[in-house]
Amino acid sequence: MSPEGLSKPDFDIPPEMQNQVALTTLDRIYNWSRKNSVWPMMFGLACCAIEMIAAAASRYDLARFGMEVMRPSPRQSDVMLVSGTVTKKMIPQIVRLYNQMPEPKYVIAMGACASSGGPFKEGYNVVAGVDKFIPVDVYIPGCPPTPQALLHGLMTLQKKIESQSLKEVSWYKKGPGEAIPVPVLGPDLIDLRKIALIREKSRPVADLKAETASAVEASQDGELPAKEEQND
Repeated sequence: MSPEGLSKPDFDIPPEMQNQVALTTLDRIYNWSRKNSVWPMMFGLACCAIEMIAAAASRYDLARFGMEVMRPSPRQSDVMLVSGTVTKKMIPQIVRLYNQMPEPKYVIAMGACASSGGPFKEGYNVVAGVDKFIPVDVYIPGCPPTPQALLHGLMTLQKKIESQSLKEVSWYKKGPGEAIPVPVLGPDLIDLRKIALIREKSRPVADLKAETASAVEASQDGELPAKEEQND
């Protein structure tokens, strides 16, 4: 960042000292250092991962933005790049890795599949957007988006980091942060945050199954239900 961008514009620095002194705030110097040292966690799921690899290669060179250190471990990552189709089998692993990332952390949904399900949105095994389970900071459209689009998304994330204040961010507030419950993959994907709603919707089905089971037991014992006795 240039001295003009780092200095707080409310204060005038004498011309003879402008290249030697910079008056700034803690937020500016802190965000400046963070936005130029974001370490992505590569989470390539489908064809968008090829574009992510191309953006990190020499032709586009993510190192210009301080983002070339791709980490395989969530403990050392600042931003999760979800690039590709998010299936119901994979979303529990994504949520688990997101919970293991230290704050501050960010998520970029790269491509139509990660953003909304893409052409597979109506598929039985596809999640209609990773934002159904983890918060997304930047969406990158395209199927797949180009490396230039990924660079634009990363620069958009840098602008968001620049605008944050230590007084308002959640990771510096008192109290521990709450982890996102890892969804359970059974006959279908179960979001544990909606377990009360699932139980409410499934109660009529459970009651119907109980009535059916009691009717079957009565018929096996030679007893007819009341309605059938009346008809006879």
